[in-house]
Amino acid sequence: MTQDPAKKAPSSSLISAFLEMMAAERGASPHTLDAYRRDLEDYAASLKAHKSDPLTAADGDMRRYMAELGAAGLAPRTQARRLSSVRQFHKFLYSDGYRTEDPSANIDSPRQGQTLPKFLTIDEIDRLIVAASNHPGIKGKRLLAMVELMYATGMRVSELVELPFAAAARDPQMLIVKGKGNKERLVPLSDPARDALRDYIDVRDAFIPSDKSDGQADRPGQSSYLFPSRGKTGHLTRQMFLKMIKDLAVDAGVAPSRVSPHVLRHSFASHLLANGADLRSLQKMLGHSDISTTQIYTHVLESRLRGLVQEHHPLAHINKA
Repeated sequence: MTQDPAKKAPSSSLISAFLEMMAAERGASPHTLDAYRRDLEDYAASLKAHKSDPLTAADGDMRRYMAELGAAGLAPRTQARRLSSVRQFHKFLYSDGYRTEDPSANIDSPRQGQTLPKFLTIDEIDRLIVAASNHPGIKGKRLLAMVELMYATGMRVSELVELPFAAAARDPQMLIVKGKGNKERLVPLSDPARDALRDYIDVRDAFIPSDKSDGQADRPGQSSYLFPSRGKTGHLTRQMFLKMIKDLAVDAGVAPSRVSPHVLRHSFASHLLANGADLRSLQKMLGHSDISTTQIYTHVLESRLRGLVQEHHPLAHINKA
C-alpha cells in the first residue's frame, strides 16, 4: 500500500502543501519556491502522462522520468537539481503520512564532472573598480558602492539588492547579511567598500521615488532598502545589476561573458583563500550551511599552486632539458 486513502489529493494540492512547508519551516525564498514549483510540476506532468501520480509513483516511474530528462538533452547538473527537488517532495509526502514509503530513496544521482568556479584575476577586479570609480554622477557612486560591496563581502546578488538601509546607515565596519533560510551572518567591510558606501549614501535619496500622496511631487519618499528603485520590488533588481556590471566590464576592457554577480562572489572567495584565509572563516562569510560547498574553492587553489610549482620549481624543468 503506497498511500493513506484518507489523504488522497491531486498533484497540485500536494505540491502547494510542500511549498507551504518549505516557506514556513525552512524559510525558502520566493525564487527557490518558484524553482521547486517548476521542477515538481514537470515531474507531475510526466507521471500523469504514464497514468501515475505522486501518491502511487514507484521507483521505476522515477527512473523513467530521469531517463526522459537525459533524452531531452538536459545537463547532468540540471538533472541532479530536478532529482533533488523530487526527492525532497517525496520525503515530505512520506513524513506527513501521504505515503507509507519513499520511492526516491534508491534513485542514484546523475554522474557529473566537477565544475570549478569561474573567477576574475585581481588585476581584472581592479580594472572593474577603476572603471566604476570613473563612472559619472550619482549612478556612478551607486555602481561603485555595489561592486565594492560584492567584492568585499562575497554576498549573493539577492542579498546585495535586498540589503536594508538600516544595515549600512551608520558607517559600519561589519554588515549583517540575511541569507538563505533567513539566517543572518556578519561580514567585515574593507576600507574602500566603506568609503564607497559613505559616498553613495550621501546621494541615495535621489533614487527613492517621490511621495505624491500629499500633493507635493518633489517631497522625498521613504524606502527601507539600501538600493531603492522605482520598480515593483522597491529595490534594484538582480537583472538590472547584472546589466550594470556587464556594461562596466566593457568599460574596463574585460570580456562581459566572464563577468556576473556570481563571478564576483567566486572571485572574493578564491582571492581570500589564496591569501591565507581558512575554510571555516570563508564558509561563515559566504553563508554556506555545509563546508563541503566551500571546499570547491580548494580545487582552485590547488590548480593555481600546481601551476606555480610547474613554472618556478627548479626540478620541474629537468625533463624539459
